[in-house]
Amino acid sequence: MTKKKSQRLQDPTIEPTIKASQPPESSTQFALPSTTSHNPSTHKASKIADSPPTSALIICRNKHWRYISSFHGPWLQLPPEVLESLAYSNYALPSPRPIDPAVFFDLVKIRRAVEEATDLAVRATSGTPSSHVVAVMKGSGNFRGSLHAGNGMLGGGGGAAALGFGFGGTSHAKLSKERRHRMRESATQKLSQAYHLDEIAASVATMQSASSLEEVARLVLQRNPNDSDAKYVHFFHEKIPSRMLAESTSLEPLDEIIRNRRTDSSFLRTRAVTRIFKNDLAAAAEDLTEALAITRFVAAQHKAGRGQMELSNIPGGTEEKTGGPRDWRHVPRLEDESQPSSLEPQLLFHRASVYLAMACQNITMSLEQAPSNADPIHDHEPTNPKAGSRAAPPSMPAPKRALEARKLVKTYAKRALRDFVNFMSFFEYSPGMSADLAEAYVRQLDATASDAKRTQPAPGRTPFKETYKSAMDDFRVSGAITPYLSGSRHWQNNGTASPSYPELPPLKVYPISDLFASSPPADLVPYPVPSRELVKVAPKQKTNNLDGSLEHDFSFSGCDEAVTYHPLLTEALHSLLLCHTLVQTSSKEHLRHAHMVARLARQCDGYPVFLAARSPSRADWIEIVRRADNWIGLEQSWESLCAPAPLPGQPEETQEQRTPEQKRERRRQQAIEDSLSDENVHDEATFQAAVAARERLAEELVDDQSKQTGSGPQRWAQADGKEYPIVTERATAIARWVKEAPLNGPGSGKPKHKAKRGKGRKEAEIDLM
Repeated sequence: MTKKKSQRLQDPTIEPTIKASQPPESSTQFALPSTTSHNPSTHKASKIADSPPTSALIICRNKHWRYISSFHGPWLQLPPEVLESLAYSNYALPSPRPIDPAVFFDLVKIRRAVEEATDLAVRATSGTPSSHVVAVMKGSGNFRGSLHAGNGMLGGGGGAAALGFGFGGTSHAKLSKERRHRMRESATQKLSQAYHLDEIAASVATMQSASSLEEVARLVLQRNPNDSDAKYVHFFHEKIPSRMLAESTSLEPLDEIIRNRRTDSSFLRTRAVTRIFKNDLAAAAEDLTEALAITRFVAAQHKAGRGQMELSNIPGGTEEKTGGPRDWRHVPRLEDESQPSSLEPQLLFHRASVYLAMACQNITMSLEQAPSNADPIHDHEPTNPKAGSRAAPPSMPAPKRALEARKLVKTYAKRALRDFVNFMSFFEYSPGMSADLAEAYVRQLDATASDAKRTQPAPGRTPFKETYKSAMDDFRVSGAITPYLSGSRHWQNNGTASPSYPELPPLKVYPISDLFASSPPADLVPYPVPSRELVKVAPKQKTNNLDGSLEHDFSFSGCDEAVTYHPLLTEALHSLLLCHTLVQTSSKEHLRHAHMVARLARQCDGYPVFLAARSPSRADWIEIVRRADNWIGLEQSWESLCAPAPLPGQPEETQEQRTPEQKRERRRQQAIEDSLSDENVHDEATFQAAVAARERLAEELVDDQSKQTGSGPQRWAQADGKEYPIVTERATAIARWVKEAPLNGPGSGKPKHKAKRGKGRKEAEIDLM
């Protein structure tokens, strides 16, 4: 036994994991740590030579990635088949869809790739084939009849050995070394595809998977140091000291991959994010700009090649082309190439964040010659002047250097503002149906249900046909939304209305970017209102129709506002407010944008796919408003403005208008009603005990809700997104900018001349790059 063990250890081809002490090949840029010892000091010594030896925790690099908390949610635990059905169901809904289809389809593909890669990596580590192959080799019941149960389908060890399954058809079948390597290569390719789609979502998915995935790319690199997919995956899975990504990361592996694959913008995105960690913001902006150019060029070529198939990337495109059903069961399966892509929004968001960071880095220098009431403690040079691509040189006189820095602050803030607005243009918002149209629709339903087709409208009210015809004329260009039949739970299949029920008019849908234009849509419900409640129509007294039927009391509220959810949308919305702060937008206009952000933030809800995410920009914005003494004039706290909107069907006014005594009486009445229907209540004593128990339970629930989330109905897990408890340097710098920066500085006010159309306009756009 000892002889066999020593012979196996001396054999260089027995298994790559045994050969861990061999130094890595010179062609690879990754240091390959040893797997024969579990001593943390051994891992640190073999990782990176210049890493400090006092680090207490060694974790994968992808665990340091930004905005990981934004992608947490139940999608990580749902079976891939269920997640895919939800994605198609979401895609089949009319605009605005609850969740961005591009992100949803990416989640499905990432989950599928990670699941398959996990299966391959685990089986390669254990050295066992799949359960199907084991059944074939063992001659299970699925192959009984013409085969012998003892010998199996392969009839002995010869066929199994030929396929790389070791020797013999026993239950202890093992995989050969070459077979394991091919399985690891396949797993690495699948992981690379997942990181190509969305490196943040892929990082979250791999964290929830088996630990075998962390070593699969390293083992492939031992056999093939030039494998680009393995290099890319190992870049995320390499173990580094915790919270030391900038010091422990080299860009050489990504540089080699980019030189070999110049037309893939995903690698440029990863290098740009890594440069953000290294505070090399100018180079990160260049990488993202190049990646955006490549992505748009590839998208244009794809659109020209596929023609009308590109309509699937446009909300409502399939319906507009075919006019077919919108039931998700009837939506044809989309190929991966035809599914919408989320890469361009990712690049826009990252580049906007880079420009915002570059603007904040120049704030301190821009306030060098501040007024006498400035805080002298913060008057120091920027942390890294090289991070700004156009930082003022130190040899320049202080007043001129401060002037140049103020120009850079506003220039970078305008670029960030442009990219954030372009990012929001991919998502949609609907203000819901107007109260007049909704009331007219309900009256028409009452008339149809009572078979009173000739019923005249009440005096002073617009007939439904005229109201509906006007609305349909306004939405004639929007054929992407298939009408929904009232009284039925299915979409119509032939594109024609039911003869018994009228069609529900389509809703108005706007890109979110239109809400932040200089002239926003005019039909938006005002927000906020003085009563801090949603806008409602005053309840009307019930009256009788001409046919004697009782007219319904229809008080319409704005609960049907809807917005397309994206995990990074809340962060982008509050970052937009920071950009307006640096640009020094007028207080009146800034207040309008703040109210618009609050309107959208209270509607952002990704459940049951995503959980509420923490937003660093929201925490900074709240701190800036507090430190700058609410210079824009918010009448309410930001927490109350962004309080989650109630669910449709949950009236909000009843909770606000009742006194504590009325609420207590209401709970008692509800307890009595529930006790009367309780089967365990037999006499007066049990009845009183049941009522008292239900009252105590209701009181406890009210106390718990008030302690955790406050009063009022909540939207699922949206209240779980708490703010960061620390004050960042960015919030401190921007608050100081609000107090000390001169309003008549460079970049403020109206431009002296407008850019002309054509060539002049193009040059102006290029100059902002």
